[in-house]
Amino acid sequence: MAVFIIRRLLQMIPVLLGVTLVVFLIMQMVPGDPAVLLAGESATEEQVEELRRQLGLDQPLIVQYVEYVKNVIQGDLGTSIRSNRPVLDEILVRLPVTIELAFWSIIITIVLGMFAGIISAMKQNSLTDIGIMIFALIGVSLPNFWLGLMLILYFSVNIQIFPVAGWGSFAHVILPAITLGTSGAAIVARMTRSSMLEVIRQDYIRTARAKGVKERYITYKHALKNALIPVVTVVGLQFGALLGGTVLTETVFAINGVGRMMIDAIRMRDLPLVQGSILFVSFIFVFVNMVVDIIYRLLNKRIDLN
Repeated sequence: MAVFIIRRLLQMIPVLLGVTLVVFLIMQMVPGDPAVLLAGESATEEQVEELRRQLGLDQPLIVQYVEYVKNVIQGDLGTSIRSNRPVLDEILVRLPVTIELAFWSIIITIVLGMFAGIISAMKQNSLTDIGIMIFALIGVSLPNFWLGLMLILYFSVNIQIFPVAGWGSFAHVILPAITLGTSGAAIVARMTRSSMLEVIRQDYIRTARAKGVKERYITYKHALKNALIPVVTVVGLQFGALLGGTVLTETVFAINGVGRMMIDAIRMRDLPLVQGSILFVSFIFVFVNMVVDIIYRLLNKRIDLN
């Protein structure tokens, strides 16, 4: 297990380097000059050029990229052009909000998705099964930003149960978490149903039933445990999708998290902040995938980690 973890950590290096390269090149194609945006419309050409020199924007792209990678290796993600603060500090200030939103969203994804999937599998081809799968299809199809706006319109504007926007209390968490977790719950429900149906047809399940074991015990003790492996894969991928989904969700609900910070940074062409944020989120995504692989081994000792 220790060798596997070390190997996966080493594999993260080229992935993260690739992320930095792609983001760097894309940001170079975005219209606008960061120095002009930072200096203001009233700045002279000399002031803009001086600012470009201070920021290192007058250097060739390859020099800028190599310098950035050197700093990242040393733990320096750069300095925000907009606030003149270290990028890592900017991220860490907003990170707790994003992590809390992602946490409650993944709870909704797991609990709602697995519960719906298990019920659907146990009542295969019934009206309950058909209804759950229809709702799952709708959940997968709905864009997060549209669902968020509809939830705000009904629950915040019409009946005024929850706050329209902002962050600070548990009431502020509910609508964004539902918005972010609905799509993932639908995917987990479909995967859980498929996996459960495959497992409950196995010989050992029929043997347990023939011995008179209670159906509930068979479902949760034998079938669910063996059906969890593909579900864990989906949940791990959904966590990464949730981190990406926070960009739109935090913007819709005016939440000051990492996602909204990235939108503001892109608008201002704050290249170090955009690159640092995406690199940080990518690291979390890759790390979660590694954790998922470890959970595989805990659920099934026969899985080879090589």
